[in-house]
Amino acid sequence: MALHSTPGAASAPFDLRIDSGGDLFPVSEERPRLSFTVPAVLDDWHASELEAVVDGEPVGAVVLESTEHLFVPWPWPVLSSGQRVRWRVRVHAPSGASSWSEWTSFEAGLLDADWAADWISPVERDTPAAGERGAHVLSRAFSADEVVSARLYSTALGVYEARINGERVGSAELSPGSSSYDRTLYAQAADVTALLRAGENVVEIVLSDGWYRGQVGAFRIPAGWGTQLGARAELHLELTDGARRVIRTDAAWMSAPSSITRADLMDGQTTDLQVSQGHAEPALVGVVSGPAPSWSPAPPVRIVETCAVAHSTRVDDETWVLDFGQNASGWIRLDDLGAAGTRTVIDYGEFVGPDGDLDTSHLDSTRPGEPVKVFVQRDVVVSDGSDAVFEPRHTVHGFQYARVGRDGGAFDPSSAVMRVVQTDLRRTALFESSSSDLNRLHEIADWSFRGNAVDVPTDCPTRERLAWTGDYQVFAPTAARLYDVLGFTRKWLRSVRDDQLDDGRIANFSPDGRRIKNNLDDQFAQMTGSSGWGDAITFVPWEMYRTYGDRRVLEENWDAMVRWVEWVLAAARDNRHPSRVQRSAEPQEHERFLWDGTFHWGEWTEPVLKAEDGSRLDPIKVNPMAWFMADKGEVGTAYLHRSARILADTARVLGRPDDEIRYADIADRVLDAWRTEFVREDGRTAQDTQAAYVRALAFGLMPEASRSAAAARLVELIREAGTHLGTGFLSTGDLLPVLTEAGYADVAYDLLFQRSEPSWLHMVDKGATTIWEDWEGIDDDGVAHESLNHYSKGAVVRFLHTHTLGLRQEPTSIAWESFVIAPVPDQRVTAASGHADTPQGRASVDWRVVDGEMRIDAEIPAGSRATVVFPGGETFEAGPGRFTGSAAIRPTA
Repeated sequence: MALHSTPGAASAPFDLRIDSGGDLFPVSEERPRLSFTVPAVLDDWHASELEAVVDGEPVGAVVLESTEHLFVPWPWPVLSSGQRVRWRVRVHAPSGASSWSEWTSFEAGLLDADWAADWISPVERDTPAAGERGAHVLSRAFSADEVVSARLYSTALGVYEARINGERVGSAELSPGSSSYDRTLYAQAADVTALLRAGENVVEIVLSDGWYRGQVGAFRIPAGWGTQLGARAELHLELTDGARRVIRTDAAWMSAPSSITRADLMDGQTTDLQVSQGHAEPALVGVVSGPAPSWSPAPPVRIVETCAVAHSTRVDDETWVLDFGQNASGWIRLDDLGAAGTRTVIDYGEFVGPDGDLDTSHLDSTRPGEPVKVFVQRDVVVSDGSDAVFEPRHTVHGFQYARVGRDGGAFDPSSAVMRVVQTDLRRTALFESSSSDLNRLHEIADWSFRGNAVDVPTDCPTRERLAWTGDYQVFAPTAARLYDVLGFTRKWLRSVRDDQLDDGRIANFSPDGRRIKNNLDDQFAQMTGSSGWGDAITFVPWEMYRTYGDRRVLEENWDAMVRWVEWVLAAARDNRHPSRVQRSAEPQEHERFLWDGTFHWGEWTEPVLKAEDGSRLDPIKVNPMAWFMADKGEVGTAYLHRSARILADTARVLGRPDDEIRYADIADRVLDAWRTEFVREDGRTAQDTQAAYVRALAFGLMPEASRSAAAARLVELIREAGTHLGTGFLSTGDLLPVLTEAGYADVAYDLLFQRSEPSWLHMVDKGATTIWEDWEGIDDDGVAHESLNHYSKGAVVRFLHTHTLGLRQEPTSIAWESFVIAPVPDQRVTAASGHADTPQGRASVDWRVVDGEMRIDAEIPAGSRATVVFPGGETFEAGPGRFTGSAAIRPTA
C-alpha cells in the first residue's frame, strides 16, 4: 500500500469570473458577484485581497477576512451603465501573500433606467401566415469622426442580427434568445469600435419572427407573445475630445424588406440574393413595447464547431445527400452557390432510409382530428452569381443528414459544412474508460445534450424543440456534471417562474409560447401540473445550489417553489383518484397527503407491454383513456415528498426556521402516507414495477427494514425481463446508482452492457450518434421511430462519472467541499480516468486494475476534502494535492 499527498505548483488564484453572460466580453448588472479558484498549494489561505479599476481609475483594495471565494458580493460602489472593470485577486496565508492573479475584465450593461431608445417596428405591407414571413431590415445612417470607442446595446421582439457597415456585430447567434417575452427580455452588448469608419456609417438590425411570433412545437402553432416585431438599440460613441454621442432607435430609422423572404426557426429560411433590399420607408415608432431589457446570466448561443461532410451520396442528377457523421443542432454553410439564378434547396433530417435518401417521416405529428403535419426543415437560397456565402442565421435545425437539390447546376459536396450551433457552455468534466462501448455511449449522450442546449434545454432539436420541465428535471444533475450550466439554468428558471400559473402550477414547458397561464380553457391546460414535471421548480434550483453553492438560485425561486408545493398539497387534499373513491366513500386520514387525483404524465414510456410477437407496445396508443385515468398516485406522492423535503432544506439555507419546520413536518406526513398506501405487508410496493422500486430507493421512501428486500425484488424483476430495464422516463437515470448502492453492481453493469433493446448499447450498435427518444429508435427493418435526439435517457452517463469513475460529491456537501472517490470496477471495465472542474477547482481520478489490485491516482483541489474508498473497503482521507494509493480488489481473509 502506497499513500502520499503532494501540493500542486500554481501560486496564484485563477479562473476569475462574474455571475453574468455576454458575447465577446462578460456583461453585468450593477452589482455583479465575483468568483475565483484557489490552487491546492494555497489551501491554508485565510483571507483574500481584491483590487479593481473602473473606467481606468483604481477604486481601492478590499480585504475579506474569510475563505469566501464563490459569489462574493460586489465590494465597491454600484456600477453605472457602461462602466468597464478590471479586477484581480490574491490570497493571504500564514506564510504570506500569494502572487496576484491575472487581471480579468467585464463591463456593466446599459441599465434599465438609462435606456432611452424608442421601440421601433418594421413596416409590413402584407401578413403571410407564420412560417412564411420574411425578415426586415431596420437601419439608420449617421456620420462619425474621431471615434475612440463604441458600444452597441440592442434587443428585439423576434430574432435579430445587428450589422454596422455590412459587418455582423459580435459572435452571438439567435439573439436575443428565448424567454417569456411578456416579462423577460435580454439585451446584448458589443464593442463595435473596429466596425466604424470616418464619415458615413450605417447601422442595421435584420429582424425576423424567431421565438416571439414564429412557429413552435410539434404542431407548428404560432407563438402567442405578440403580433408585431420590434427592436430597440443604442449605439454609444466616445469621441477623441471626450464628448459622447448616442444613436438610438427612433423616428429617424428606416424599414425595408430584406433578401430573406422566409424565416422561421422551425421550418427554415429562404434567401434570394437576386432580390435587392426593398423600398425603405420610415420605421414604425412606439407600436410595440417590451419589458425592460436585462442581462442574461447565461453564455450566448454561438457556432461552436464546424464539421465537414463525412460522406455524400448522389441520389439523382440534381440531388445529393450529405452525411456529416454527427447528429447536432445548427445549419449548413454553403460556399459555392452557383451561377446567377441557381436555386439550391436544403432539407435537413436525422435519418436516411434504405434507399439512401433523406427520410423525416418518423418526425411527422398529428393533432387529434387534424391531418398529419409533415415534418419539414428546409432552407432555400437563390444565387446572384457573386461569391456570396449562404449561412441561414434566422433558423436552426436538428440534423445529421442534408438533402441538397440544385436546379440544373453542379454541386460540390465539399463546399458545404455543418455549423454546430448551441449555447457555448464551458465543459467541466471528462470521462474515459477501458471500454470503448462506454466511451461511445458517453460521447453520444454528451452530443445529445449539446444538441438540445440551444439557449434553453429542449427535448429534441427537431419535431418539438420545447423546453419541457420534466426532461431537464431528469437530466439536470448530469448536465451540471458535464458542463457549467448554472447561468444557463438560472436563465431558464426565470422563464419557468414567468410562466407559472396563478394557482401555482408549473407549465409543462418554458418559455411557453402557447401561454397556457392565459388560456386555462385550453385542453393542454388540463394536462398541466404533473409530478416530475412541475417538480423541476424545486429539484433543479436545489441541484444547482448543491453543485455550485449559489444561494441566489434558491432565493430567486423560493416563492415559485412554495406556490408549487402549496398547489400540490391542495390538489392532494381536495382530489381523490376514482379507485380510492370506489374503495371507500370517505377518505382515510392519510389520503389527504396522497397526490393521486389530478393529471400526471406518470412514469412515461415504461417498456412494459408486449404484443404477441414480443414487441413492446405504447400504453398510450393501446388505450389512451385507460392511460389517462390510471392511478399515478405512487409517482405523484413520491414527488410531493421530495419537493416538500427540498423546501424544508431550502428554508434552512435561507434562514427561514418556521418554514423549515412546516415543510419538514409535511414531508414526514407525505412519507407516512406513501408508505401506508404503497408498501404492502410483504414489503413490496403496490405497483411492483422496476420504476416503483427505483423511485422508492432513490427518494428514501422505503422503510429501512424493507430496503434490502426492495432492492432484491428490483433485481428479480430485471432478471425476469431477461436482464432488461423496465423503467420509464422519470426513474431510468436513477436505476444503475440504486442497484450499485444496494450491492448489485454486477446487475447494474449487466444492464449497462445489455445489447438488445431496451438498452443503451443497442443504440450504439445501431450507429446512433445521439440518444434516441424510443429505445428502438431504428428497428431491425431499418425504420426510424420518434426523435433520434432526445437527451433524457442519456442521464445514464452520470453513473459513469459517479460510480464507474467513482468521483461524486458527498450527499451533504455543497459546492464540492467534500467528495468521495470510490470506483466501482467490473470485469468489463478495468480502468477509467476523468475529472470534474468543481467550484473549488479540478478534482481528477485515474484508476486501473492489474492482477487483482487497483491503483488510484487523484488530485484534490484546495477547499475540498476527499474520502477515498477502494473496492475492498480500505478507506483513506485525503486533503488538497495529490493522492496515490493501491489495494487489493477484495480484502484478504
